[in-house]
Amino acid sequence: MALNRLDLNLLHVFDTIYREGSLTRAARALHLTQPAVSHSLSRLRDHFDDLLFTRQGNQMVPTPLARRFLESMRPGLTQIQGAVNQFHAFDPATQRKTYSLGLRDILESTFLPRLMKRLEAYPELEIVSQRVARRDMETQLAAGKLDFAVDVLLPVSNQTSHELLRRDRLVVLAREDHPLTEAALDMEGYLSAKHVLVSSRTEGPGIEDFELSRLGVQRNIRLRCQHYYAACRVVEETDLLLTMPEAYARIIAERANIRIMDPPADLPSIDVHLYWHKAYEREPALIWFREQLKAIS
Repeated sequence: MALNRLDLNLLHVFDTIYREGSLTRAARALHLTQPAVSHSLSRLRDHFDDLLFTRQGNQMVPTPLARRFLESMRPGLTQIQGAVNQFHAFDPATQRKTYSLGLRDILESTFLPRLMKRLEAYPELEIVSQRVARRDMETQLAAGKLDFAVDVLLPVSNQTSHELLRRDRLVVLAREDHPLTEAALDMEGYLSAKHVLVSSRTEGPGIEDFELSRLGVQRNIRLRCQHYYAACRVVEETDLLLTMPEAYARIIAERANIRIMDPPADLPSIDVHLYWHKAYEREPALIWFREQLKAIS
């Protein structure tokens, strides 16, 4: 396995296959043909005397040796790439680039329309939005499988940078002809109604329930569901109330018979943060994209 017998360009191919989990996607990211990527992988397999990646369904899954090698190799590769990038400016108008962005469904609806509108002048740029479990976010950022993630404030290590993008207040939604929409919503009316709670968890309170608990009151949760769009559809057809972030509520209210009301108490705001890994923060293409995300927030 002498280094002088290994083409260092193959390390970039290896890293890209690992990040993309697919020879087709790796070829697209590298601007190569799939046969060229397959040939590079064959050379790597010969060099290491290991399969490195095995196909499982439509994914190329790294072998234990490949995982160990990546852990050792990536810091050096990132440092080399960073040194090279300092001397090459990024031109979004002419260069091809695929950005991977971790977004939950509610944030897709508020971020993606404005982002794609802003990127209309850059036809060579491609955006891949994906839902990532919060427990996996830092791992995905460190592995380069995600360029950025947008989410609420989360506990992260000192290897992950983050910046506040915006604060979103909570509002209450009810169907247009709901009896509680006839006047300003007070606490008595809020507590007399039944509620929808949107959460990926099967139990436990929502952020608004912590504030209600501090006030010594508790609301009646009739339905727990996973997606705000489904919850809004339920609200439109029933007497249930939904407490949710205002930015997405405004989008829904434009297309549904739903009224937006102020909550009967000062509820905590939702702080939305942008996350990225420090190892990649000096790459010109990522610096540029980070500024675009901040501009639309």
